[in-house]
Amino acid sequence: MGASSWSNDYYRDREAERVKSGVDAFAYHAATSRKPVAERTVHAQMDPKGVTRESRDSDNHPESVAIGVILDETGSMAKTPIVMREQLPSLMDLIASKGVKDAQILFGAVGDATNHEIAPLQIGQFESGTEMADDLGKIFMEGQGGGSNQESYQNVLYFFARHTSVDCFEKRGRKGSLFIVGDEHPYDVVFRTEVARLMGDTLQDDIPTAEIVRECQEKYEVFFVIPRGTHHYGDTNLHEKWRVLLGSNDRVILLEDAAGICEVIASAVAGVSHPAVSTAKNVRL
Repeated sequence: MGASSWSNDYYRDREAERVKSGVDAFAYHAATSRKPVAERTVHAQMDPKGVTRESRDSDNHPESVAIGVILDETGSMAKTPIVMREQLPSLMDLIASKGVKDAQILFGAVGDATNHEIAPLQIGQFESGTEMADDLGKIFMEGQGGGSNQESYQNVLYFFARHTSVDCFEKRGRKGSLFIVGDEHPYDVVFRTEVARLMGDTLQDDIPTAEIVRECQEKYEVFFVIPRGTHHYGDTNLHEKWRVLLGSNDRVILLEDAAGICEVIASAVAGVSHPAVSTAKNVRL
């Protein structure tokens, strides 16, 4: 995936036409929310079951760079897909301005599988054009969560470790980047029952989350971003949990202003191979 190219003009023209025609940017969420609970499902094109997502080089993007952005859609985090979609032009401009010309971004969402959310893992495709906005528009913002100060972030790490294939790493040895935007702890293990239900894999045993983090980090630089205004932004125990899991303070980012998410992503992606890039100004570590 990811063979098309981004154009701000095309995106804005398309958005203007969408607004003019009265189509909701999150039409799938709107339609799903009106259904009885028993009829609600993950969008077919965001379903992680039995799929592998690929980031591949192409004539348009000969040196693709894989970027995953997974947004917590529970509780106080439920509006993050809306913010992200609004800021797509800024994100693409910033990434290009920092020297990353062939970015391919996969957008998705995560919730609480253990407490039986309907859509606890939603995974789009790696894309370089306006298809990214389409994937964001397919997210069901369930807005639930179990109230345990835990969400199923470990399933995101499992998916990226075992269900993605990216040329930047496989051909050139450059790691991709994975950003999980959330505000709670992961569960301590990847539950084999959840992996079977959500992704169709058969595991003999549960996998410790620390182990799947290390596996994911073999091909991705992994960041956990906590926006201000969420329930656990100031929870130092949460910060420490993720610091230990990811092995570094600079992989746990406290986002002072939600509008700064684009700068965070662009700077971090560029910083993987350009260490001189400074931390975004509205981020405190």
